[in-house]
Amino acid sequence: EMDAGQVAVISKALADPSRYEMLQKIAESKDAPTCSCVRDWLGLAPATVSHHLRELENAGLVQVKREGKFAYISVRRDVLKAYLQRLGNL
Repeated sequence: EMDAGQVAVISKALADPSRYEMLQKIAESKDAPTCSCVRDWLGLAPATVSHHLRELENAGLVQVKREGKFAYISVRRDVLKAYLQRLGNL
């Protein structure tokens, strides 16, 4: 079960429109996209993409799997589901 602190961290991460859109695009992708895919989708600078991904990863919303020079991103649907369930109980 998700505690109030984790709900707050996730809410803060999703409060940024770019991070929300980033999470949405990653979730819609069939395969785990790379950072460069996310950059191209959103038209953001690499450093900005890196910052937003770090925030989403710290919130537990995405998992980043690094293979060589590539980083593949996937949504942690279990965490997202628990977050939405917790919000539904308000």
